[in-house]
This record gives sequence, structure tokens and C-alpha cells, in this order.
Amino acid sequence: MSKIIEHKKHIVTEISDKFRDSKSTILVDYRGLDVTEVTELRTQLREAGVDFKVYKNTMTRRATEEAELTGLNDILVGPTAIAFSNDDVVAPAKILNNFAKDHEALEIKGGVIEGSVASLEQIKELAALPNYEGLLSMLLNVLQAPVRNFAYATKAIAEQKEEEQGA
Repeated sequence: MSKIIEHKKHIVTEISDKFRDSKSTILVDYRGLDVTEVTELRTQLREAGVDFKVYKNTMTRRATEEAELTGLNDILVGPTAIAFSNDDVVAPAKILNNFAKDHEALEIKGGVIEGSVASLEQIKELAALPNYEGLLSMLLNVLQAPVRNFAYATKAIAEQKEEEQGA
């Protein structure tokens, strides 16, 4: 009997560590998805470096108490799968939100963003943000704009001087 209890304690510790270590964690109800759809979702999440697991709600509740995230306990009802991302804050929210648009059976319940319990609205706002590469691209455009404008202005001045000299 004590081996079973030790195993359960190990699982609770594993879940609470994942809650603490992840940048974002999304909880979903996957009832109604068939095996093919769940496999497709798991593949998309794995490619983005997101860990997607199903744990018993009682174990998850104990883990949320250890991780001081008891605000999640109200949504730990029914089948719950959890997506943990240690690298990208936006990826799990974006993938799960897009998947839920095409598959009505998938329901986002809530989650944790940077260590704080997040509402469904906050997760949807996060899903609307561009991913890391998109944000970098936007930053580079902002940084390059002054240089680009300066280059255009110098080119225009040079062309204007050539016209004046040629006339």
C-alpha cells in the first residue's frame, strides 16, 4: 500500500514542479475528441515544445495546493488535460485556441500565465498575440525603420543633386 502512496506523492510533486517551471499552462476539457483529433493536437503541441498530459483531478488539486495555485481548483472538474510550456508563453494558448475553433469539443477551461492563475479571457488575449518569431520580426521592423528612412532621405538628396548638376 505504501508503494502506491509514494507513487501518488511522486506524481503530485511532478505536477506541482511543472506548474512552477512552466511559463504558461493551459487546462482543457477534451471530451468529445476522437483518437485521431487528440493525436493531431498532441503532435501540434509537441512540435511547439509543449508537454500535454492528462492527470487525475485529485492529484492535480493537491499539486495546485503545493504550487499555491488553488484558484484552479474550481475548473478541475471532468476530464482535464494540461498543456505545460517552459519556453514559449504564447504557444500553448495559440495552438489550443486555434484547435478549439476547428473542433468544438475542445474547451479551454483556464490556466496559469507566468505563475498567476489566468482567466479564459486572458488566455484568449494571449492566443491573439503573435508568437516569439512574430514578435521578433515586429521588433526588427521598428528598429530598422529609422535607418531605412534615413537611407531613403539620403538617396532622395543624392538624386536631387544629380538632377541639379545635370540641368
